[in-house]
Amino acid sequence: MEDHYLLLTPGPLSTTNTVKEAMLSDWCTWDNDYKRLVQSIRRDLLNIAGASDDVYTSVLMQGSGTFCVESVIGTVISPNEKLLVIVNGAYGRRIVTIAERLGIETVPFECSETKYPDPAQLTRILEDDPSITHVSLVHCETTTGMMNPLKQIASIVKQYRRTLIVDAMSTFGGVPINIAEMDVDYLISSANKCIQGVPGFGFILAKREKLKACKHQARSHSLDLYHQWAVMEEQEGKWRFTSPTHTVRAFKQALDELRKEGGVEARNERYIANQHTLVNGMRDLGFIPLLSEEKQSPIITPFYYPDDPRFSFEAFYRELKKRGFVIYPGKVTDYDTFRIGNIGNVTPEDIRHLLTAVQESNYWENP
Repeated sequence: MEDHYLLLTPGPLSTTNTVKEAMLSDWCTWDNDYKRLVQSIRRDLLNIAGASDDVYTSVLMQGSGTFCVESVIGTVISPNEKLLVIVNGAYGRRIVTIAERLGIETVPFECSETKYPDPAQLTRILEDDPSITHVSLVHCETTTGMMNPLKQIASIVKQYRRTLIVDAMSTFGGVPINIAEMDVDYLISSANKCIQGVPGFGFILAKREKLKACKHQARSHSLDLYHQWAVMEEQEGKWRFTSPTHTVRAFKQALDELRKEGGVEARNERYIANQHTLVNGMRDLGFIPLLSEEKQSPIITPFYYPDDPRFSFEAFYRELKKRGFVIYPGKVTDYDTFRIGNIGNVTPEDIRHLLTAVQESNYWENP
């Protein structure tokens, strides 16, 4: 059936049957068993990030990953502070939109979508403008699949003693990240990405002292990150408002499965194998990846449209969906591309089946 397919997207992702089965029971948000479950998840997230509970804390927030980004941007930057946003794709631009809508003074550091941010230019900006207090970066811009050099950027930001906000939406749980080593102040991700849960909430890892300073600062009631954290701390896992209980239970199962797989390192190896299998096979079929190998992340891979005016992405999408695979349209500004995700409950064998489906598909507008 067409409604049973493998999701080859940057999220939501294909999940295991056991993650889906975890949602078959109902949970009460006030119950102590449920609150203990929430607390265990909060501890698990800190462990994955290499962060100690005395320095860092974790907060769960209802909604999509973008809700979590907005909760951070709208809570942690005071009215007299300024945000520098590193922009080399659609998700960096989204942070600029959020900040400007909230009335935050914002400096977009516009970079090429297919190149790393220039460290010398970032250094000059921070040197020249001491009023910049916060810097945000999207770790993996799924616009292109490029993984930005987080360690290098973090080193520069910390050299100039600015607060670092990392959107690790598409990498946390699938790419090793030690926030303590890099002195990251806030990291944001979502349940339905590399940890392979289902949509419904995201989470923020934050330095305790930084978050404590944000009381009464949020520009939103429901997205008040400080208040959400304070209630979870004081009431030991209680959410301020109705939590997505089924999604939370599924996420705990996904965390257990991440551990059984061998942790983030093992999952990263599987994602890399998926991506290499995909690129090598698509090259053999005549499709050219957008990025060079050294810039490509194991998260998602864009490919140029074939150099043939008859190619139709819509026809290509329909053909692959009929064969059990769903891919993603492109978002790159200057090139016609489509994207294929490499993450989720996906193996190299699944990618080989996809390559067979691509080979069998008729993707011309008027065949």
